[in-house]
Amino acid sequence: MVSDVSYEELHLFAADLGMPPRAFERDHYDVPSELYEAALLQGAVAVGCQELLLRLTRAGLRCRKEYSPRLR
Repeated sequence: MVSDVSYEELHLFAADLGMPPRAFERDHYDVPSELYEAALLQGAVAVGCQELLLRLTRAGLRCRKEYSPRLR
């Protein structure tokens, strides 16, 4: 679950669903299946992966995982 507005909106939405802050990972929350319907009823919009990334990037909220090459 991401926001296309702000992290503040995302955290408030997640808290309203009962998700703990520790469930936040860089720029999103993984919504457990048991909360999926509740999220939709609360106003979340289901989108595919490409649309999700597009919205996140357009909002300037995309936080990529840092790349660290493996040492051999």
